[in-house]
Amino acid sequence: MLDESKFDVNFKLLALRIPRELCKTATRLLNGYLLDKPRVKPITEDPTSEKTRYMILSEKVQNPDLSDIPSQKLDELKKLCEIEVVPYSLTLGYSYWTADHILKQILPLGVEVPSSFETIKNYPRIKTVVNKVGTITNEFRVPKFEILAGESDMVTEVKQYGATFKLDYSLVYWNSRLEHEHIRLVSQFRPGETICDMFAGIGPFAIPAAQKGCLVYANDLNPDSIHYLKINAKINKVDDCVVAYNMDARKFISHLMAKPICAIDLESDNSMVKARDTCSTKAIDDAKAEGTEFVREKAVAGNDVKSEAEDVQNSTRTIDGSVVAESGNAHSGTKKKGNAHKRMKGSILQAKPWEHVDHVIMNLPASALQFLDAFRAIISRKNWRGPLPLVHCYCFIRANETQEFIISSATSMTFSPTIILTFT
Repeated sequence: MLDESKFDVNFKLLALRIPRELCKTATRLLNGYLLDKPRVKPITEDPTSEKTRYMILSEKVQNPDLSDIPSQKLDELKKLCEIEVVPYSLTLGYSYWTADHILKQILPLGVEVPSSFETIKNYPRIKTVVNKVGTITNEFRVPKFEILAGESDMVTEVKQYGATFKLDYSLVYWNSRLEHEHIRLVSQFRPGETICDMFAGIGPFAIPAAQKGCLVYANDLNPDSIHYLKINAKINKVDDCVVAYNMDARKFISHLMAKPICAIDLESDNSMVKARDTCSTKAIDDAKAEGTEFVREKAVAGNDVKSEAEDVQNSTRTIDGSVVAESGNAHSGTKKKGNAHKRMKGSILQAKPWEHVDHVIMNLPASALQFLDAFRAIISRKNWRGPLPLVHCYCFIRANETQEFIISSATSMTFSPTIILTFT
């Protein structure tokens, strides 16, 4: 049991007893010579009289004759009122000190104090305290934790931007501090767009995108992540707009973009068709509610015969350059000019993934760049409808690397979609 009294620190100080109505003026005169400690007020009640107050002086004022205060300030104060110097004792206990201060006192010398922590869910009493140990080396990028206190059950729920996520911390990856980035990226999506999430995890991008009325193809290599992704889709009532896959990301994107021999031969195609129809209706309803113009493109007989030049022109997004960079709130290496750079209002809702995808999310900073070459030659000009997708690729930038080097590497790996790099 921790003895909290061991953290008590006593200060022997001086205070001035002055009329309470003069405290404001006296505070201005004694600026720099009053007690200055976080969460401790330098003016307090006088236990002997309601008409006066104690003004607690700084630790640097040690002499009762106040010789530590400049004579000019002291003379002005004496002209203001008759002052009385009294001893004052201040005790700061366990509840005053920060966690960092307490840990430094109780941990052995040389043991590093944790620099940050996060809490999952707003429990009045935290049930489990864990510490991340070692580096992430396993195939599924799941951190290892040791239980410091409390229950060994690591299944919990967390809420972000109106969505509820259930997860098992010991089986999947989750970082609550990425909430702002999740919101920032999803805010760029429009109702009815088609989103492909190659490293979806338990759905921090996929679920809010589906809530917005997007059709989401979400993949993750970790079967436990997909298990909780499906649970979260049901919890948030968007399971009709999320099609989940448990595959290697490279195989997933090739599988998704390849037109099957027959109309439906994918394992998830039944749910795919249902999701596309459901999200189409939801997106149109949302657009009408917001007063947004909605565009649906219909296939026209005879349009299959086009020149190669027309195919390229109609399927290339009008953004200067193939790779732009984002950092923090995102800055682009290119400037948009006029209406030519505006995206279509709404997605081509009747399109299948091998015909049209609006955004591809690659949120695996440690290795996402290595998967960019998967986009080579996977888009068929014959089948594709509308502009090419925006690929949002997250990556770490090491001390010996520059943004220009990363952009150059990304450019050498792919040539078709517009790649947006986010450095973390």
